[in-house]
Amino acid sequence: MSSGAIVVESHPADTLLRADRFPHILCPGCGIGSVVHTYVDAIAASGIPQDKHVCVSGIGCSGRSAGYVNVDSYHTTHGRSIPFALGIATYRPELYVTVISGDGDLTAIGGNHFIHAARRSVALLVLCINNFNYGMTGGQAGPTTPLSAMSRTTPHGCWERPFNLPFLAQAVGASYVARWTVLHVRQLRAALIHAMNKEGFRFIEILSPCPTGFGRPNDIVDGISEMQNYLRRCVVNNDIDLRETDIDLTQQDSPIYVGDFVDVDRPSFRPQVVRHAH
Repeated sequence: MSSGAIVVESHPADTLLRADRFPHILCPGCGIGSVVHTYVDAIAASGIPQDKHVCVSGIGCSGRSAGYVNVDSYHTTHGRSIPFALGIATYRPELYVTVISGDGDLTAIGGNHFIHAARRSVALLVLCINNFNYGMTGGQAGPTTPLSAMSRTTPHGCWERPFNLPFLAQAVGASYVARWTVLHVRQLRAALIHAMNKEGFRFIEILSPCPTGFGRPNDIVDGISEMQNYLRRCVVNNDIDLRETDIDLTQQDSPIYVGDFVDVDRPSFRPQVVRHAH
């Protein structure tokens, strides 16, 4: 080509992504694409065969993730990604099951499934892409929307106290708990590889920009601006008391704590499965 453009025949992630599903539906500045790329990169580096990975997602922008990865994947109904994944992990314990979904899907309508899967120590890796709102349906407030934040359903500011997801996950029995942002791709990749090779219920919260649903009403002009906010405010502290990891976006000087917070040994839930002869 006379323009001097560099043309490549292949990409390292070609076998892990479904090229026929692109271009994607994500808005400019959205961080979900970074999560998907980091996830497939971790699969390649995990030492676990690709055909042993399963990806399950629910409804929402984050829930589209399962459709882009080239492993056995399931796009389930709203809030039901965890019970669907629980069935796979229980009946096929040799598989490595990952749930990728959003804060609304996992901790609002799916909240009860979340706490009981962790309590039972089900062998699931749950990635919660937290963009602080219901992005796909118009930017409504959800269970992680920070206090005073504007949204479609809180035009005068959110007054409901949000979940502190790492603290919640620890309290209900997760064997591994971490929080990173889409800015921290190297740390997130390492966390994913480690979590894939652990037993029990593992949880990673991933803070991600939503320029359309959350950014506009809160005067965050684009995804880069939110990433700059993470760069300025995030503090790595693996040993912090998780009661102190609330996120307050109204106080520009308050830290956002990230890190690998919990890493304990807890055996996975392994019920006896009885197959009846017909």
